[in-house]
Amino acid sequence: MKHDHGRLIAGCYLAVIALFTINIQAEANTGQGSVEGKDQSQSSALKPIWIQNRHTGESVLTHVGEPDTSLWNAKRITDYEDTLKVNTAPPLGIFTIEKLNLQVPIYNGTDEFYLNRGLGRIKGMAKMDEVGNLGISGHRDGFFRILKDIEVGDDIEIQTTLGVESYAVTSITIIPKSDTSILAPTEDKTLTIVTCYPFYFVGHAPKRYIVKAIAKDSLSE
Repeated sequence: MKHDHGRLIAGCYLAVIALFTINIQAEANTGQGSVEGKDQSQSSALKPIWIQNRHTGESVLTHVGEPDTSLWNAKRITDYEDTLKVNTAPPLGIFTIEKLNLQVPIYNGTDEFYLNRGLGRIKGMAKMDEVGNLGISGHRDGFFRILKDIEVGDDIEIQTTLGVESYAVTSITIIPKSDTSILAPTEDKTLTIVTCYPFYFVGHAPKRYIVKAIAKDSLSE
C-alpha cells in the first residue's frame, strides 16, 4: 500500500511539472507597454463577488477592490476588461497584499482566460485550505507586476469560504523557467507565487520570479 501511495504522489508531481512548463508560459510578453500618465489607481469602492469551495459547493459573498492597472501593459488591460464580459465559474478565493494595494480573485487553473481575469491556482499542487504547497500564478505585465516591490516579511492573505489565512513572505528568488523544484510538495502550509521575469522583458521571459510564504500558524509552531 505504501508503495502504491508513493507512486501516486510521484505521478501527481510529474503532472504538476507538465502543467508548470506548459501553462505558466501563457503570457502576452509585450513587457514595456504600460500605460503612462493615466490615473488607474484602485477605487475605494468595493464590488461584491462570490467565492466558492469547489469540493463542498459552499459559496460566500465577499468584496474585492478594482485593480490598479497603472503599471500594466496596455493590451493586458484590454484582455482583462474583455474577460469581465464573460460569465465563468466563481473564484476559489481572494488574494490580498495590503502593503502593495493588491487584491485579486483566485481562479482554479492557469489558462490564459483566468490569468487575464485574475490569478490562477496551479492544478496538481495543494488545494485551497489544504496543508501543503499551494501554487498561485499571475501575469508579470498585469496583476503581478507590482510584485517587483514585495519584500521578505510582508504579509499575504488568502480568503476562502473557510475564512482568511495569513502568510509571511520568507524568500524571493529568480530561477530558470526550467526549474520546477519550487513546485515540490511541502509538509507545512506553504504559498508559492509564480510569475515570469524580468517584469519588463519584451518577448518570452527567460526566468521565473518566485515568492515563497509560510502560513503564520506554521511559523508559530
